[in-house]
Amino acid sequence: MKLRQKVIVLAITPLIVALCAIALFVRQEAVALAQQQRATIQHAYLASKEAELKHYVALASRSIAHLYESGRTDEATMEEAKQILGSLSYGNDGYFFVYDMQGKNLMHPRQPELVGQSLWEMRDAAGVPTIQRLIARAKAGGGFQRYSWSKPSSKKEAPKLGYVIPMNNWGWMIGTGIYLDDVEAALAKIDAQQSEHIRGTMMWIAALAIVSAVIVAVGGLALNISELRVADAKLKVLAQRVVESQESERARLSRDLHDGISQWLVSIKLQIEAGIIRLSGNAEQQQKARSSFEHTAEQLNDVLGEVRRISHNLRPAILDDLGLAAALDYLAHEFTEHSATPVHFSAKGNTDGLPHVANTVLFRIAQEALTNVERHAHAQRIDMALVRKGKTMTLIVSDDGSGFDSKRVALHPKRGIGLRNMMERMDAIGGRLDIASSTSGTTVKASVEIDGLKT
Repeated sequence: MKLRQKVIVLAITPLIVALCAIALFVRQEAVALAQQQRATIQHAYLASKEAELKHYVALASRSIAHLYESGRTDEATMEEAKQILGSLSYGNDGYFFVYDMQGKNLMHPRQPELVGQSLWEMRDAAGVPTIQRLIARAKAGGGFQRYSWSKPSSKKEAPKLGYVIPMNNWGWMIGTGIYLDDVEAALAKIDAQQSEHIRGTMMWIAALAIVSAVIVAVGGLALNISELRVADAKLKVLAQRVVESQESERARLSRDLHDGISQWLVSIKLQIEAGIIRLSGNAEQQQKARSSFEHTAEQLNDVLGEVRRISHNLRPAILDDLGLAAALDYLAHEFTEHSATPVHFSAKGNTDGLPHVANTVLFRIAQEALTNVERHAHAQRIDMALVRKGKTMTLIVSDDGSGFDSKRVALHPKRGIGLRNMMERMDAIGGRLDIASSTSGTTVKASVEIDGLKT
């Protein structure tokens, strides 16, 4: 996986994890809230129905109160009471029923076939005795009782909430009830609505996660493309600088070879040819040939010195043989002789055993700094120091020249090539380059952290 892909993945993954955690938390809270809401609605609904049942039974008892409170227990009085109760109804499934305390049905307006039958042993699908529990509740003073009973409107058994009271003077139990399947249907509808709402919320969170991930991915891709273009542009500029540096170095070598060594060799060739001609002459001519050959030998020494100078500028052998400190000391002496500006070099700490790359970079930094001083600073004195402190190796080149504006020069398109070269060299090895310049002089400081060296 490429670096930019890893960056996109690392950016998207925490976002997806966070949104998933939020979604899980929201879902749990929504489910808990839905359960609480359902329980509240169920409790409130049943409470209202219980109050309603009490009112119905109270209404029924008041409708026959004049008969019950008369103290009569004859068959005609009780039959009149049953007719009154049988005429009272509320809806298709709302009615009153009457049983005696032995479980015999005395009145049932929706199921007249049960009248006169003893239902004491009647049990529901779960084997629970229905009438026995209702009578037990009535004997306890009355109250609510849940049981299963056939629903008149659907002819199917359904859960029912009944409310019964005793009429002890007649040995009756009267009551009524509501079927709870309607309540369950209403609660199921609420559950479905809440589930749909939770599902919709989850879908919104999922859509938000997808959109966010796409936005992050597109943003990361756009950033990668932009950075890639910037990197390509920088690479092209760097490649151009490398080409320009190579061409500049080749041009300098060409000038050195053409203007210096080539002319000297031509002069030496002419002198040797003239000397060979003179050797065939008289003694005076032979003496002149000898003098010409001696002069030619001196010129050959100059040519050899120029070759060594060019070779040293390309890469001094002393840098590989004796190390950076010796190479910088040699550079200081050579620069002093070449430019007539004294360079004072000093080395502090253990400067041996540096990596090959660090040696080369610091040496080139020193070369570039001295070249800049010679071309622009007009300095009278140059100090160069190589200091090792802990794991840090620092090269310091300072002069007492006129100085320059480092920021303006670095931004100028046609100037500051040497400064940029130094900075790029230090960046390549993870080092740091600091330049401080004023009218009193310039200081170039190149520092690099080196591990694994003896302190």
